[in-house]
Amino acid sequence: MKSGWVDSEAQAAIDRYAAQGIGRDLAARVYTTRLLGRDPKLVLHGGGNTSVKTIVPDLLGEEVAVLCVKGSGADMAVIEPAGLPAVRLDRLAQAARPHRTHRRGHGARSARNLLEPAAPNPSVETLLHAFLPHKFVDHTHANAILSLVDQPDGEAICADLYDGRMSVVPYVMPGFALAKMAADVYDAKPDVEGLILHKHGIFTFGDSARDAYERMIALVTLAEGRLQRNRTAVFVTAQLPQAIAPLTVVAPILRGACSRKDAKIEGAWRRLILDFRTGPDIMNFVGGADIARYSQAGW
Repeated sequence: MKSGWVDSEAQAAIDRYAAQGIGRDLAARVYTTRLLGRDPKLVLHGGGNTSVKTIVPDLLGEEVAVLCVKGSGADMAVIEPAGLPAVRLDRLAQAARPHRTHRRGHGARSARNLLEPAAPNPSVETLLHAFLPHKFVDHTHANAILSLVDQPDGEAICADLYDGRMSVVPYVMPGFALAKMAADVYDAKPDVEGLILHKHGIFTFGDSARDAYERMIALVTLAEGRLQRNRTAVFVTAQLPQAIAPLTVVAPILRGACSRKDAKIEGAWRRLILDFRTGPDIMNFVGGADIARYSQAGW
């Protein structure tokens, strides 16, 4: 993966939001959230969330420490500041007190502690963001990370790959229990660059939006490299002719073969519009010796 951060674009976003009364922290958070959200390899189907701990005025104009965290259902690719509702940080921190080992209904409590009562509900992982001490926290369900942690020995693979740079959190359903366990894992080794959530995803963090974002890119890139190591073709390659007919020759034949007579109009045909696509994965599939077998199974 490559970082999408561009200094001029980041500053332009900060300046644009400043004109709307949005602070620098939240503006930078929106900018990097969009960078994450526009890459489907990180947030397939809109998954993932981000946050920033900052100071904003409440409805009475008094400055309050808050956690601005992605609201449930918000699309990170096009998110605006309103999509990161502010939750009072002191109220969230109370849930981490040692004697509070189990909490029910934390989502409802987070919603009640919103600075704007009409704001969207905060993410189900709000407490996890709150329990981590860093100013900026990023969370994605990156394909490459899931491809590693979904394996039977996924935790061992990640421990070997990251060599102390990341800590692994055992699988727990999202909610208070996961937030508490992640905080405990982090506290045991607070110098890590992020957390791998087994069979779930990855968290990275930093003192700036850029640091948290570029750590995400760097650590996911390591996972991508691990997946490519000693990788062999999925399908056995067939012996193809040296000279393959050009698209201009093949397309009319395919279009004619796929055409069907129009039963309502005598002499008319229903013809398709074709879209030609290719790439290494597609060529690996269509060039397989057993394509007749697995293409029928796929349909």
